Amino acid sequence: MGGDHAPAEPVAAAVAAARDHGIAVCLVGDQARLQAELDKYGTVPAGLTIVHAPEIIEMHEHPAKALRAKPNASMPVAVGLVRDGRAGGAISAGNSGAIMAAGIFVLKRLPGIDRPAFGGIVPTRSGQAFLVDMGANADCKPHWLVQFARMGVVYMRTSQGLANPRVGLVSNGTEEGKGSALTLAAFELLRESGLNFVGNIEANGIAKGVADVVVCDGFTGNAILKTMEGTVSVITGLLRESLQSSLRAKIGGLLAKPALNKMRSRVDYAEYGGVPVLGVGGVLINCHGRSKARAITQGIRLADRMVRADLAGAIRTELAAFASVEDTPSAAPFPD
Repeated sequence: MGGDHAPAEPVAAAVAAARDHGIAVCLVGDQARLQAELDKYGTVPAGLTIVHAPEIIEMHEHPAKALRAKPNASMPVAVGLVRDGRAGGAISAGNSGAIMAAGIFVLKRLPGIDRPAFGGIVPTRSGQAFLVDMGANADCKPHWLVQFARMGVVYMRTSQGLANPRVGLVSNGTEEGKGSALTLAAFELLRESGLNFVGNIEANGIAKGVADVVVCDGFTGNAILKTMEGTVSVITGLLRESLQSSLRAKIGGLLAKPALNKMRSRVDYAEYGGVPVLGVGGVLINCHGRSKARAITQGIRLADRMVRADLAGAIRTELAAFASVEDTPSAAPFPD
């Protein structure tokens, strides 16, 4: 029930995921509204069910307070299905803070994780990189960034098949002594972490593909993500205008269309679907609030792959392997 186009687009995505990809999907929300949307499709694909949840957590609501005040909202009910083993994963385009809070309160943090994080794929010149944190934790402690790196490494191993992913730390220079107090301290911890740490990278190095896992605090990560999205939007718009500027340009545009479509698919957020909440005891995907059916369908497919790969279990194993050599202080409770 969350997002700018709910419930029409999430229902369309669920129908596509069930019909085209054979994924069993449970729609969680107001049953009458969801059924009305499903009725538009005539015969409903097998594997599509509804769980009634009468309340909705709105985008403007305080995450933790809303979860406590609305236990029957679609988001906590959906995440509860994962906790209870009735669903493999949950996905939402709603309030991202509430998605993170539901992961922490309902699915609980994995042992050895102080703060879960949003991590997601970003396109690079040579392929893809995994950026973490993308906005869950604006203020971080150095050892959290090491945890983010470990989770990102596991993700790239399980999803991309990389045996030893390169880890880079976002800073304002590639030199060892560059950075804020946070990045200077995190640099030392990452260097001693046993990970394939390649050192500091500047923001422009992300797109160049100098690292497979890119680590930063959530404030920086979200700024990087939004800058990338804005840049892609501007370039796409300028290119479209240029290709319509003359008859010769239009002919050239038609000839270049296959290549342009291929490029667009690499940089379009809808192709990646959503970002996983890393560090909680189950699969949880956060989609962009303006996501339409194609993006949400991709998010459902991502959740399906993460469930099959047992990402949470793989992260738990990775952290346990280093528990004896890393003294990580406990985190404060999630703020009210």
